[in-house]
Amino acid sequence: MAKMNPYLNFDGTAEEAFNFYKSVFGGEFRAVHKMADMPHAEQLPENEKNRIMHIALPIDEHTVLMASDIMPSAGHKLDVGNNVYISLHPQSREEADHLFNSLSAGGVVEMAMADMFWGAYFGSFKDKYGILWMINFEHNQQ
Repeated sequence: MAKMNPYLNFDGTAEEAFNFYKSVFGGEFRAVHKMADMPHAEQLPENEKNRIMHIALPIDEHTVLMASDIMPSAGHKLDVGNNVYISLHPQSREEADHLFNSLSAGGVVEMAMADMFWGAYFGSFKDKYGILWMINFEHNQQ
C-alpha cells in the first residue's frame, strides 16, 4: 500500500512555519527547495523566488510533514480548505496511475500524472467530495 502524508500549503510562510514545526518535533529537514530552484525560475517575480517549492520534515519513521508556498503569479490563492492535501506515495508507477484514475473519477484534475523535474511521477486533483490529493511516485523506488 502507498504511504500517506499530510501536505500543507502556505502563502509565503512555509519556511517560517516549518522552522517552528522543527522546533516542536525535532529532527532535520529531508528536503528544502525554493521556487528559484525550478526550471524557468528567472520568469518568476522576485518576491516569489524565495518561496518554498517543497519542504519535508520527518515526524517519525512512518510520517513526513510536507508543504509548499502558493504562487500568486500563477493565479494561486490560499483559501481555508485548499491548504491541506493528502499525499500518497505508491510503490509503483502502475499503482500511482490506479490511485490517480480511481480517486480523481468525477473530480477535478489540477495536474495530470506526468514525470516531473524533481524525479517523480506526480499528479494532483480534487476528488468528487472536495478532498485534495497528490500522488507522488519516486522513480528510484522500483
